[in-house]
This record gives sequence, structure tokens and C-alpha cells, in this order.
Amino acid sequence: MKKTASPKKTSRKPSGKAGRKPWFWRLFIRVSLIGIVLLAGWMVYLDAVVTARFEGRRFEVPSRVYARPLELYDGASVSAGALERELELAGYRSGGGSAAGRYRRSGGQFVINTRGFQFSDGEEPRRQLSLSIFGDRVEQFRVLSGPQSPIVRLEPAQIGGIYPAHKEDRVLVQLDEVPVLFRNTLMAVEDRQFYDHFGIAPLSIARAMLANIRAGEVVQGGSTLTQQLVKNFFLTRDQTLLRKGNEALMSVLLELHYDKDDILETYINEVYVGQAGTRAIHGFGLASQFYFGESIADLKAHQIATLVGLVKGPSYYNPRRHPDRTRARRNLVLGIMAESGLITEQEASRAQGQPLGVTSQASYSENRYPAYIDLVRRHLARDYRQEDLQSEGLRIFTTLNPAVQYAAEFAVSDTLKSIDDRSEGKLESAMVVTSRDSGEVLALVGGRDPQFAGFNRAVDARRPIGSLVKPFIYLTALQNPDKYTLVTPVEDKEFSLVFDDGRRWEPKNYDGEERGEVPLHQALSKSYNLPAVRVGLDVGVEAVKETLRDFGVSGGISEYPSMLLGSVSMTPVTVAQIYQGLATSGFNTPLRTIRQVTDARGEALSRYNLKVDQVADSASVHLIQYAMQEVMQEGTGRSVYRTVPKALALAGKTGTTDDGRDSWFAGFSGDLLAVSWVGQDDNGPTSLTGATGALPVWSRFMSRVPQHGFSPVVPEGVDYHWVDSERGALTREGCEGARYMPFVVGSEPDTEVSCDGSFGRRLRGWFEGMFE
Repeated sequence: MKKTASPKKTSRKPSGKAGRKPWFWRLFIRVSLIGIVLLAGWMVYLDAVVTARFEGRRFEVPSRVYARPLELYDGASVSAGALERELELAGYRSGGGSAAGRYRRSGGQFVINTRGFQFSDGEEPRRQLSLSIFGDRVEQFRVLSGPQSPIVRLEPAQIGGIYPAHKEDRVLVQLDEVPVLFRNTLMAVEDRQFYDHFGIAPLSIARAMLANIRAGEVVQGGSTLTQQLVKNFFLTRDQTLLRKGNEALMSVLLELHYDKDDILETYINEVYVGQAGTRAIHGFGLASQFYFGESIADLKAHQIATLVGLVKGPSYYNPRRHPDRTRARRNLVLGIMAESGLITEQEASRAQGQPLGVTSQASYSENRYPAYIDLVRRHLARDYRQEDLQSEGLRIFTTLNPAVQYAAEFAVSDTLKSIDDRSEGKLESAMVVTSRDSGEVLALVGGRDPQFAGFNRAVDARRPIGSLVKPFIYLTALQNPDKYTLVTPVEDKEFSLVFDDGRRWEPKNYDGEERGEVPLHQALSKSYNLPAVRVGLDVGVEAVKETLRDFGVSGGISEYPSMLLGSVSMTPVTVAQIYQGLATSGFNTPLRTIRQVTDARGEALSRYNLKVDQVADSASVHLIQYAMQEVMQEGTGRSVYRTVPKALALAGKTGTTDDGRDSWFAGFSGDLLAVSWVGQDDNGPTSLTGATGALPVWSRFMSRVPQHGFSPVVPEGVDYHWVDSERGALTREGCEGARYMPFVVGSEPDTEVSCDGSFGRRLRGWFEGMFE
């Protein structure tokens, strides 16, 4: 059978090039689609990063810690030297002119151009003030320009900050607070097409690449301000293609989401412009204060040019280390400003002839008073989280008085130099100063080097307080007026206690002497040990412990009788706390370092108002105050009047522990309460007592601060009587040995002796002495 041939299928075999084309394009399309999907996913991720950071907390802004604002008015208590130091602390500069932040001094006469300040209760406007200081008092106070007011608060000095973990520091400014000349100069130098491009400027990049290729090195950058912001805000400084690609993409995304002014404002607050120790200075708001001590709103053309010039290299053009480089860079920027029509050629020429005008020291340095800031942090920790303190830009207004702090630091360092030779080791010291009425901590010194930010002895050094405990023993007793008064005879005789385990305790006086019976007020003023222990045992160790707790001791207190000689350990801050109660007639007044906390806009977040709790009868405390004044007049504290004027009435108490390991003094005037401690960190013995170690520190401090003497108000329930304290009897004014002493009403002596009787007793004693 004949097969019929099937028709041939004709297939056209494509040429090699035509055959590969569908395969190649299919692969290309697939790869492209995958790339587009990956790029889109990456763009979504980058977009989330950009918006999350920009919409959320843009900056971690440190909390700023301020001293109390100085109030100036006729009669204000301040010395000329203290006023000048406080002005300089707040960044004021001496010199002529009427620019804000300037002052002139001629002897005791001042002309001050204030900067103004936004307090939570309103804005303190700029003013020009004139005043004179005579005898540590302000006189002839006048407001020469600005709103009239009888009282003017100066801008408080910034004394420190609480910084983010990465140590960035900045002062946020809004775009409308930045001078137009500053904004235009920044764009003229760094990004002329800022308002025209969409985040990247290809032509600028190409020009920069060509210039760099020709030079064989990086001589020009093509990054826009947006790219610079992205690099600083989101990325590392690695010079890789991936990082540069991310920078370009994120710059475009940033421009899609936010307007130009928002981006420019963020750049102005973010740009890195220098270093202050461990802190990185970011933003022109802080840079203007850091380098010139001026607000950014007050900068002149040559200052603007200096700051804008720093963007290229803050370390290389550091004006304090490399002034010649900085001047050359500044003058180059001034030339660009003139070329751009921002200033005239004549203005540029005059500005180029100006000195840099950079302050010798940064207006915002490290924490000036590390021990005080340490205590502030601890008080803040009760109400604020650490991360909020480091990032929310809070403003913390403290109670620190710079003049008082200066006097305390000087007293510690200068006195220790003079007594070092009398010690077997290196002496250390601490001091706490408070306002007697309010308990505000005005000054705190943590060691002989007040700038050292290490161990804070004022807050952390728990040492036995020695005889500082005695006023609380006698206060416990005097709250039983039927049994104890200031003239009650107490025994100054040795004795021993035998405990259940057979141990024997035999307290002794510091000088080893015994005096028989002495009146209670003398036992306290002379700081005799034996009467204090006897009275303490009589009222009960537990009762004395309760008194200490009432006055603010929160830690453990020994239950052994040795506690009555001061074996209980306290920090200087705790001692200041309990003595605050003695100074305020029996009110437990918690010490405070903070007056107010506000947010970055000045809105009050919390106020730390005065809180008091009466824990002891004011009548009994008044009797202790009398005896503590006697300490200063004729007791263990009488050497104070070698340094302090005798007209200044003071009250206080010395404290010494075994082998002079701890030398203490606590006391107060009408205005201030101060506690000083001197000793060695290794608890080694010294040759010091409270009167030869801590008291000289305290005295030197008190002699340098204007203040009023202590004149206590006699509380209800207390009467004064003339008494012969040695005989515990009433007498008459003018009689030899007569004292005018306070008594709880009804507890005064019920017997009376005449002057003759007193004279006869002394005469008989004289004759008896002749025949002994």
C-alpha cells in the first residue's frame, strides 16, 4: 500500500540573535520586577524609618539645670563681687554698649543689660538696669529702659544638665527665632538651591565629583542640606555606596513628607558644631551660646559667618584652638555673603576686620557643681524617669545660690590648706548650706576639690556624728519640764555600765576631768560627755532615737548607750536635715534642691512647695537654741568670733569622734544653716577636734556671706527669768553671775537668792580656798 507522504512541517529556525531576545527580555523583566519589588519594600522600610523618627521625638534634648534667679531691688542683699561673679556665671560679658548680656562695673556701680527670660509665671523682658552696692546692699536701683518694675529677676545661670547617654547637647530654636541673614548665609554656603531641589541635586553632585577628580582629593561636597540632615539624623558616617544610596533615597522621602521650612529648622537644630569635653554640641541655638555667650537672635554678621563656617569641619576650625584657620574660613564666608547680596562689600570688609569675639571659656561647660547636681538628680528620681530627664528638654530650677556656693567652696579649700600640716594624712571635707527658714539647699560641697565629680561626701559619707547628738538628748529631756530645765543640775561624774554579756562600758569626758554637778545648759555648751550620757540613760535611749527619727533620720540607729556619745553615723546632708528642725523651732522641714520643673516651652510640670511637720514642742526647742547660742558665746564654739564679727548672733554645736577621726560643726545664723565635716577618707585618726577642724571651715564660710544674726522669736509658753544657774534659783538683774534664761512656763525655780547671798557664798568660798 502506497503511503501517502504527510505534508512537511516547515519551521523557521530563528537566527541566534532573534532566538535569544525573548529569553533575555523575560529574564530582564523578571529581574527588574524583583528589583522593583525589593526596592519598593526597601523604600517602604526607609519611609517608615524617616516618618517614625521625624514624627516622634526628633531630638533627645537634655534637661537644663538652673540656679535660683537673682532678684535685684533696693535693699537686696548681695556684694559687688558676688553680683559680678553671678553675671559671669550666667554668660554676661563686661564691656560697653547696650547689647543684651552686657554689663559695666565701676567700683560698686553697675549698668546691666538683661537678656530677659521665659519663666513659668510669665516672661521677664529685657531691661537696662542701673544700681549701686554699698555695704553688701543694693541701693539706687533704677530701670533705665524697658518696662518699669521695683523688682527685676535676672536670667538664672545654667549650672549643669542631665544629658542623653550618647552625650549630645543642644538648645532647640524655632525657625522664626533664627535671623533671616543666618538662614540665607547657611543656604548660600551649603545649598543654594535648597528651596528648588527635591532632596538631591544631581548637577551639584556631578560638579563636586568633577572637582574632586581634578584635584585628586575631596575638595568639594555635593550634598544638599537635606542629605546632610539625613546623614546626621539617620545614618552612620561610613563612606560606602550603600550608605550613599540610602542617603539619597531617604532625602527624597523626607522631602515628600515634610516642607522645606520644617527640614531647614531641623537641620539648624541637628548640625554638629563642636565638642565640650564628653558632650557633642549640636545645633546653632547652642553654638551661639557656646562660642559667643549670645542668643542666636542677637548674632552679628561676623559671628554668623563663623558659625556657618564651622559646618565644614568643627574640629579643624575650632575657634578656641585654631583661631587663624577660623578667621580665614569666616572671612571666606563673609565674601560669599557679599557675592550673594546678603551684605554689602563695605559691610563684609568691616566684618572681616572684626576679632573673632569668641569667649575664652564655653558658656555651657560641664556641670559646674557636680556634688550639688548629684543631689538634684536624687531628688528628681522621686518623680521623673531617667530617660525623660535625658531627652525631654526639661528645665529644672534649683535652689542653688551661686554666691553662697562660691563662699562654701572657698571656705573648704582654703581652710584645708591651712590645717593640712596638722594632720597625719590628706584631709577631706564636705559642707551643706541651707536657708534656715525654708530648708532650701543653697550650696553643697562634696570634697576639697569641688569640681571633682567622684565620691560625694556630703551625700554618701556616713560618719559617726560625735557630740552633734547632744542637743537631741537634752531636747528629749527638756520636753519633760517638770523634771528638766536649763538649770537642772546634772552629774559630771564617771560611772560604768555592765551589760548582760559581762562587757563593761565606762564613758569619759574628752579632757578626762570630772566637775561634779553642773547646770544642764553648761553641760551642753561645754559639751561634757558624762552628763549627756546620764541624761540620755535617764530619759531612755529609745526616746532619744525617736527624737532623731522625728527630726529626719531614716536609717538605722544603734540601740547601744554609746549612741548617746554620737556613735550613730550620718551623712552631712542628714545632719543638716535634723539641725534644720532645731533652727526652725521644732519643725521637720525636708531639705529641697528643686523649686520647679517645667517643660521645654516653660509650662510648669511640678512645683516643690515647702512642706513642714512640727515634731517637737517649740518651747523646748527654744531652750536648746538658747544653749546653742551659749556654745558660741562661751562654749566649744567661741573661737568662731576670731573670724566672724561679734555682732552676728550665732547658734551651733561642735562634734568630735574618737581619735579626731571626724570633726563636725553644725550651726545657724538668722538666714543660713551650715554643716561642715573634716576627716580622712580612710577613717584614719587626726589631731583635730570639732573646734579645730570643722569649725574653722564653718567660720570662714560665715564670714564671707552677708546675713543677719539669729534672734529667735520667743514662743508662747516660754518666759525669761533672771537666775543664778549654779544654785538653780531665781535672782535679780545686776547680781553677779545672774543669767536671763528661758523656762517653760511653770518650770522656773521656786526659790530665790539675793545678790548678798550670792556675794556671801562667793566670799566664803574665797576664804575657804585660802586655807586649803
